[in-house]
Amino acid sequence: MMTKKIVLTGGGTAGHVTANIALMPRLRADGYEVHYIGSYDGIEKKMMEHEEVPYTGISTGKLRRYFDLRNFSDPIRVLKGYGEAKRALRRIQPDIVFSKGGFVAVPVVWAAHALHIPVVTHESDMTPGLANKLCLRAASRICCNFPETTKSLPAGKAVLTGSPIREKLLQGTREDGLAMTGFSGEKPVLMEIGGSLGSVAINTALRAMLPQLLEKYDVIHICGKGNLDESLADTPGYKQYEFLSDGLRNLYALADVVISRAGANVICELLALKKPNILIPLPLDQSRGDQILNAESFEKQGFSYVLDQHAMEKDSTLLSTAIETVYAKRAQYIAAMEQSQQGNGVDQVIAVLREVVNNN
Repeated sequence: MMTKKIVLTGGGTAGHVTANIALMPRLRADGYEVHYIGSYDGIEKKMMEHEEVPYTGISTGKLRRYFDLRNFSDPIRVLKGYGEAKRALRRIQPDIVFSKGGFVAVPVVWAAHALHIPVVTHESDMTPGLANKLCLRAASRICCNFPETTKSLPAGKAVLTGSPIREKLLQGTREDGLAMTGFSGEKPVLMEIGGSLGSVAINTALRAMLPQLLEKYDVIHICGKGNLDESLADTPGYKQYEFLSDGLRNLYALADVVISRAGANVICELLALKKPNILIPLPLDQSRGDQILNAESFEKQGFSYVLDQHAMEKDSTLLSTAIETVYAKRAQYIAAMEQSQQGNGVDQVIAVLREVVNNN
């Protein structure tokens, strides 16, 4: 019996990669040989090396909606990446390609389409980003997280699956979290996670109020690459990390309240873990507004407390108020999340991949 092969793609941030990692155990159980195509040296390369997945790097370029001199050179990089992706796909000969998004995925998806290899994509946010919009016509199916998203996708292609979440992430323990941090366990634990790149605004706000917070809470601060503050390294009750993979599950298990951006992958993790949370979405002047829509959806469902970044920057007491409110009402937030029908999307995405491969 011939081994089936799948190529996964997606990158730029950890959120575009972790969902792919979540699918890998089930794909292997289904008999798939897993390959990955990403950028030459993006975060996805390091994460796939850790997972011991065969990796092919290609040239990438970002397609921007605004004027930038790189808009003249990046299309050349994308075309080069398209050619490299085509050669890689001919060599690997996969049965299917699964794309989690990011601009690295665009040349891979279109190379697969040109070679008549079926493609399934996944859109995490409420509305498709530019990279996924460019891939819509080439995809056989488009998986998504929110019911509202299906209205923005081509008829007959959209499938509501939820976001794939790593099984390991659900298996952390409070005891291991205490061992990692050295906390006593006597205080409630506040955790901030700003994604693999971190958030300067949230990092600054949290550190400014750290003395006040430490009177009541132990604080876990996942601040992003290059954002460690060495002057705070020995502060009792405060533990900072640039980024975590395996150990993150234990810190989630330890946390009573989580402060986060509102990227779709991380908020779906918070929902699956039933963690009371404060969402601080990227503002419109720094994004296309997708995180704002994600946060609004979770707020309406009673899962999250949403705080505007610019308002927080003007009034530092707003973050303190948010933390106290969510901690006091944490049981209410947990109860709302327990009523949700949105869960781990691994089973649903695997079912879509099976259907497309079988039909092909």
